[in-house]
Amino acid sequence: MKSGSNLPTGSTALLVLSLLAPGDKYGYEMIAALEEKSDHTFTLKEGTLYPVLHSLEKEGAVTAYEKEAPTGRKRKYYRITPRGRRLLEEKRTEWQSFSRLVNAIVAEGEGLLSPV
Repeated sequence: MKSGSNLPTGSTALLVLSLLAPGDKYGYEMIAALEEKSDHTFTLKEGTLYPVLHSLEKEGAVTAYEKEAPTGRKRKYYRITPRGRRLLEEKRTEWQSFSRLVNAIVAEGEGLLSPV
């Protein structure tokens, strides 16, 4: 899966909030962290990431601020808010339930496939 659009619906916000939970990050830093942590399975494009961040910002789940980088360039950093942490916990619970149910269905079909 090389695109954020291949991720299950709603999982992008879960991933973004999870990336911000340990500390503030700027956009490219989140993109790089997701690629690294997923062994390059998931890639978020800027066109996917920033609308998610703006939506989370409107919800009050994240806040943004500018900070000067060591290069002198200003970067926009994002920080998860207490409301965002609650949303993250809700989304984690939903994901765990979803994946448990999918795994139960997949397990039921194991061994039923005939070798090709």
